[in-house]
Amino acid sequence: MVSSGEGHQMPLYEFRCAADCGSFERSFPMADAPGTTRCPRCDRDAVRRVSSPRLGHGSSSAMNLLDSTKRSAHEPDVVTGPPPGTTAGRSPVTNNPLHRRLPRP
Repeated sequence: MVSSGEGHQMPLYEFRCAADCGSFERSFPMADAPGTTRCPRCDRDAVRRVSSPRLGHGSSSAMNLLDSTKRSAHEPDVVTGPPPGTTAGRSPVTNNPLHRRLPRP
């Protein structure tokens, strides 16, 4: 995505020139993305290509979560014991009155 001057994000679209100048990218609003545009090198028609989305170019918290989840599959943290504040082998005690109605083993 490319930021326009007004703070809005516009997606990049990939185009390929009919005269074999190669591929290039242009930014358009999603509602106005044309099927063809002019090649910046030879000024001939270039057709919009279907390309894979650039999902990895985000910096949102969701992308950070996905990255850390993917990384933990190959680089898991080493656990040496139960987390601090818990008693080994026992569940933490809850003070929620609704939990008293739950069936006990």
